Amino acid sequence: MSEKLEVLLVGEGNFSFSVSVCESGDAKSITASCLQTEQQSLAQELAAHNIQVLRDRGCTVLFEVDCTRLNEHNVIRHLAYDRIIFNFPHYGRKSGVKKNRTLLSKFFISCAEVLKADGQVHVALCNGQGGTPFDNPIREWHNSWQAVAMAAEAGLILSEIRPFDRDRYQGYKCTGYRSQDKGFHVEGGLNHVFTRSLPYTMPKKLKMDTVVGKEMVSFELPEELSEYVNRDFLSRQSCHPVKLVLEQLLREVKSLWPVCSVSGNFPELLSCSQDKLQACGSNLSSSEIYWIKPIDKDCEPTEDQQFSSSSYMLRPSLLMHAEEITQLEDFSPGTFYALSGLVFQRTPIAPNRSPAYHQLLLIAVLPSESQPDQSLQNNLEALLGPYKVSFEKEELGEEHRVRLISQELHNFGQITCVPSPRSKLPHYKSSILTLLLNLDHLATLTFSIPDWRLMWTSDPRFLAGFEPGTQVPATFQPFSLYPPSYTHDVSFWMEPDTFDELDFHEAVRVATCGAVKSIQLVDRFRHPHMGHASLCYRLSYQSPDRALSRTRVLDLQNQLRTLLPLRLNITLR
Repeated sequence: MSEKLEVLLVGEGNFSFSVSVCESGDAKSITASCLQTEQQSLAQELAAHNIQVLRDRGCTVLFEVDCTRLNEHNVIRHLAYDRIIFNFPHYGRKSGVKKNRTLLSKFFISCAEVLKADGQVHVALCNGQGGTPFDNPIREWHNSWQAVAMAAEAGLILSEIRPFDRDRYQGYKCTGYRSQDKGFHVEGGLNHVFTRSLPYTMPKKLKMDTVVGKEMVSFELPEELSEYVNRDFLSRQSCHPVKLVLEQLLREVKSLWPVCSVSGNFPELLSCSQDKLQACGSNLSSSEIYWIKPIDKDCEPTEDQQFSSSSYMLRPSLLMHAEEITQLEDFSPGTFYALSGLVFQRTPIAPNRSPAYHQLLLIAVLPSESQPDQSLQNNLEALLGPYKVSFEKEELGEEHRVRLISQELHNFGQITCVPSPRSKLPHYKSSILTLLLNLDHLATLTFSIPDWRLMWTSDPRFLAGFEPGTQVPATFQPFSLYPPSYTHDVSFWMEPDTFDELDFHEAVRVATCGAVKSIQLVDRFRHPHMGHASLCYRLSYQSPDRALSRTRVLDLQNQLRTLLPLRLNITLR
């Protein structure tokens, strides 16, 4: 502890640890407490001396304090603490893991009532008890105390785990083993540090206004996209990892060609046309597009109407702006023009697929004889080689295409080179070279970010790791360690002709507040006579930034079961 903190210690035996903390000088004030009566405590060896030392130094000593009911204590309930410390908790006697899990769960819930917003809960456990991969050896999950899952019941996450440094606390003598004046085997013990996480909030539709052409369009953004807009990750002042990898990438390209950032109005909402869709490539289907109904329109666009002038969509790719960029007055051959921004695509829930992400478009007209596509590929191979990115070439007539493939995502970018129609002189051939890149995925690779959802967290501890001057690449240090995972199934009857699986995934995102990491279809059955079919999906719950308890997961699963029949034409089983 490096600051002057207000510290609460619970479950003390002979109060030797409290004295060690007091003598360290790190604490502004100390409240030391135990479950026993004062008479029972004084019966322990050295307890009387330690209690007197604490009182002489102005510390508060409390007896008969139930650590599972801190918010009910006459003194403690009126205070808020920076640190709450519980060393080697134990239910007592020969209690099994279930009773000790219950003790932890109730303790954490009680702590949450008297812990400051940025406070920490420190729990020291014997090696193997915590149930994390940090334990050595690791116990089977059902035979551990499942400390992270128990803390999640109180909205706490495990933010740090380190060896219990007994040498730092000279004079500390652990007692209380099986309710006796005996010590625990603290050698190899681990100190678990828990902090608060952000709460879960249901996504809501946002009303937005944007100019499309010369028309002001008002519309409602789909709920599942509400956390992805208006975040300004690419603004001038931003230190978000997406901004950092964008700047690094542009510096690399500038080593070969001039680069000019494109300014101007490139809205995220576009009026739809067949030409714009074709510009995105053949891999994008109509079902993957977020079709938008303006608020002042009377009806949803049908399949036949989707390409009419009255239809709108959220842009699925920056390639839709490629032609517009090449027609700019200041567009000059030999220079790369860079445009970056958000794109939106309806996609299944998966560990490496996001419905919205930042994309970079680079486009230039360059001499064909210089083989600009190969030069750009060589440049990217040198930059991305350490992240096991491979390059897959594809020839489509005069078009040369190279796909960027990582171990996590099959296609997160592409280089395309086609003959330029601007070449008017027979002796001068030029090519239009474009690079399209998923910046979010590139950031997860560059900074070793384990889950793409962290890119969008509102927890300030994420951005705290990317302050000005952050080197690229660097290794991200998670603030939520070993998050627990849970699986639940949901099955239902549906009409095959009307069921859209992407609608199902959207409903899951909304109902579970983004807590589902992946979905797997585990069973399909079609009634031989009735014609309708049954589907069973397995949902894997895990959150990289928020506390996810068994209780919370059950609540989210019930929310999903309530929402599904309302949004989809299905009957739950």
